[in-house]
Amino acid sequence: MSKSDDIDESLYSRQLYVLGKEAMLKMQVSNVLVVGVTGLGVEIAKNVALAGVRSLTLYDPEAVTVQDLATQFFLRESDVGQRRDHVTAPRLAELNSYVPVRVAESLEEARLGEFQVIVATNTVPLAERLRLNRYAHAHGVRFIAAETRGLFGQIFVDLGEDFTVIDSTGEDPKSGIVSDIEADGTVTMLDDSRHNLEDGDYVRFTEVDGLEGLNDGTPYKVEVLGPFAFRIGSVEKFGVYKKGGIFTQVKMPAKLSFKSYEEALRDPEYLVSDFSKFDRPAQLHLGFQALHLFAEKNNGQYPRPSNEEDANNLIKLASDMAEQQPQILGESELDRDLLRELSYQARGDIAGMVAFFGGLAAQEVLKACSGKFTPLKQFMYFDSLESLPDPAKYPRTEATTAPIQSRYDNQIAVFGLDFQRALANLKIFLVGSGAIGCEMLKNWALMGVGSGPEGKIMVTDNDSIEKSNLNRQFLFRPKDVGRNKSEVAAAATIEMNPDLAGHIDAKCDKVGPETEHIFDSDFWNSLDIVTNALDNVDARTYVDRRCVFYRKPLLESGTLGTKGNTQVVIPNLTESYSSSRDPPEKSIPLCTLRSFPNKIDHTIAWAKSLFHGYFTETPENVNTYLTQPNFVEQTLKQSSDIRGILEPIVASLSDRPYNYEDCIKWARLEFEKKYNDDIQQLLYNFPKDAKTSTGAPFWSGPKRAPEPLIFDINNPSHFQFIVAGSSLRAYCYGLKGDDGHFDVEFYKKVLSNVEVPEFTPRSDVKIQANDDEPDPNANAKFEDDVMDQLASSLPEPATLAGFSMVPAEFEKDDDTNHHIEFITAASNCRAMNYNIEPADHQKTKFIAGRIIPAIATTTGLVTGLVNLELYKVVDHKMDIEKYKNGFVNLALPFFGFSEPIASPQGKYNDQTYDKIWDRFDIQGDIKLKDLIDYFKNQKGLEVTMLSYGVSLLYASFFPPKKLKDRLNLPITEVVKSVTKSEIPAHVKTMILEICVDDQEGEDVEVPYVTIHL
Repeated sequence: MSKSDDIDESLYSRQLYVLGKEAMLKMQVSNVLVVGVTGLGVEIAKNVALAGVRSLTLYDPEAVTVQDLATQFFLRESDVGQRRDHVTAPRLAELNSYVPVRVAESLEEARLGEFQVIVATNTVPLAERLRLNRYAHAHGVRFIAAETRGLFGQIFVDLGEDFTVIDSTGEDPKSGIVSDIEADGTVTMLDDSRHNLEDGDYVRFTEVDGLEGLNDGTPYKVEVLGPFAFRIGSVEKFGVYKKGGIFTQVKMPAKLSFKSYEEALRDPEYLVSDFSKFDRPAQLHLGFQALHLFAEKNNGQYPRPSNEEDANNLIKLASDMAEQQPQILGESELDRDLLRELSYQARGDIAGMVAFFGGLAAQEVLKACSGKFTPLKQFMYFDSLESLPDPAKYPRTEATTAPIQSRYDNQIAVFGLDFQRALANLKIFLVGSGAIGCEMLKNWALMGVGSGPEGKIMVTDNDSIEKSNLNRQFLFRPKDVGRNKSEVAAAATIEMNPDLAGHIDAKCDKVGPETEHIFDSDFWNSLDIVTNALDNVDARTYVDRRCVFYRKPLLESGTLGTKGNTQVVIPNLTESYSSSRDPPEKSIPLCTLRSFPNKIDHTIAWAKSLFHGYFTETPENVNTYLTQPNFVEQTLKQSSDIRGILEPIVASLSDRPYNYEDCIKWARLEFEKKYNDDIQQLLYNFPKDAKTSTGAPFWSGPKRAPEPLIFDINNPSHFQFIVAGSSLRAYCYGLKGDDGHFDVEFYKKVLSNVEVPEFTPRSDVKIQANDDEPDPNANAKFEDDVMDQLASSLPEPATLAGFSMVPAEFEKDDDTNHHIEFITAASNCRAMNYNIEPADHQKTKFIAGRIIPAIATTTGLVTGLVNLELYKVVDHKMDIEKYKNGFVNLALPFFGFSEPIASPQGKYNDQTYDKIWDRFDIQGDIKLKDLIDYFKNQKGLEVTMLSYGVSLLYASFFPPKKLKDRLNLPITEVVKSVTKSEIPAHVKTMILEICVDDQEGEDVEVPYVTIHL
């Protein structure tokens, strides 16, 4: 990126919400050197380039080999023999036009000072890492080393002896309303609201009455006393607390000190990545050093795959090290089996491991550049040995893991040739080809998934590519904007691995009930595995239900900023995705939204509602009125807010604008209504000295007494409201709006001619005072003459033939359409009413647009974890302890792994069944009587009710005549008779819900019935 304070929000929008502008500005003046450009090096470089550093420099003078294609996605077979960095640099540069990519011809110390961060990867020997680190540690250059060896990996971080972290978590500062502050500094929350602070946090105060000295912005260190109280130390010198007060957490800089590589090797500090393998880090600390020593003694060659002689030599080297450095293992014994496996896999290179460590290491690079988030201290080791296949099915010997001179050799070295063939012949379905989808396809291309004679990758996505996607969906380029995601991603995947030509089927259809004729029974039954790459819960749960019905394994994942999660769903073993749900988001009470906001989130939600009312709902209602006969009568039947619907229609048609000046006048009058008149009315109903029924001040606690606004064109938010509001009104009426060609003087001239009527409060207006009180206007009945007057005010549709309005459909990503501009201005003006700190365009866009923060590092890492689970699914493992669901937070950094939850079991009579995965499978269009007899004679169950969807097909209480007509009919005919509709031709299975009594006559829960037609 260029050296400026400008950040391209259209490209970096989602990343900005993760890192913040301050961190990104620091990154864009940071130069990064990546040494070693095989798979891991280029994975790190890719993520760093997408994030937007100042420049990237690559160094790897070695020639490309065919084995490099196992994980280096920028390489092609035609590159074999050429220098790795020279081939890679121009392709890497295409990812982000703001980040130049260069090649270093040497690593002389005179050049190393140009970089803020140096990254050393797989191809860099330990001696060279130590040399680079000695220079970096002495000269204030940040240093990161990472490498993967088969299903093993490690990372080391040294950010110097004096490194400042500006924000350790990246979470929004916590805030809350104070109810009391005692003399000793004990602060109590209002209404039992949790403060969510931790010991050692800092807070500042505003709006404290009686202890005004606390309001000077000084941060106070917190001692937590409980979930609703904390102490900040004596406040006696400030006086006596009266009322009010808001605390806000202050992010204080933290100083960290790191050891050099040489010191850390002798005295390591570990981040434990998997607490079920608590003893592994020390073992692998010796093992990786032994690997480097082995290579040093063998002309740079690592142990051969599954070679016993090399493994024994490695174990001997590690054993000698353990004797020389007894502090490493302490009381533990050397784990020879673990080190033997490390030796077997030393030449392995696995896409999933590379993606995991590439995302992790790249995030550490961004921390080193920006000071945002907590760095990793200092070593982390990780392995996924559970991914190894069953040796009985896929034997791993020196012969089966030997290279065959193919692009998959480094994967064959770990899993063996037969397992590689199993991967190649997979039939796999990817739902979504956005950020996770692109990473998934990249990994599958490198792994050879679906490339065999029987293999197939099916991918679908109904979305098209936008510019903001380019920041993290790395298969797309600027030239692809506007094209279908799935088609572009599939073409890019084939370019990465030509073996996939003819093996990828890209669709542009949404997966859902409306496309079950496309994704039908034959489609689902043909699959081996399903993988979700979706960004919404509804789509995920639908795919999950399909996978449960067709008994297909599902790999699920998601990201939220620096957080990521993975879940494995295995038929007849684990619970499904839908078995658990996140709690619903807490909604803002209507009373707070309408009259008593106290946070910027409240005013943004109000402003978005205002946008929809003005520019979406009202134009839609106008068009419906003009085209639908009996609109008023129908609205009376369907809505309780008839006045709220009819009044805007009347106003829209009786006060139509005919030019842009009319739209400006309208915006000025609406400003007066919303920010002056409505506030005066509220203060008339509840004066500033009003008391509650208990005698307490009405305007206290979360209720902030507002002030009317006096319009000032020189106030940016006031002016922005006029410009955006008038432009949007012009759009709705098909008039030309402000596209930047009107200046302030033009608006001043128009506004000088606007007559603003003086406001007089009304005594008949009722306002809800508290959320727990009934809304006095909820079921208000208006006099017939009022409704008649409103209805008679509506012009006859015939007099407006040809007229229609254009509703503005909210679109957050187009900064030229005035949508976010209007919501920002409307929200900030309301924030001024209530003395709430306003929000800028970016924050408003994030909240109003419900944007999911995203960054490429987390996406890459999470996809790596998914593909490590994919190996287990291919092996058909049925030991639940072998699978791992994962949760990570790269900001902390934190890694949590757990085995999936087993699917629940049920029982009827003496038969146990799986509540999620089991069902009664009935072949053929069976007669209703035969189905009932089947349950009675074969299962010992008496059918009491049988239903299809919402239609009841059979009940034991039906009269005999009704049953006689149905019992001898096939199920399809019974359904047709009851529902009065045909079964669609594509339907080959029907689900029936069943109620039964067991042999004891007790009602019992049993699986559903599947009729296979």
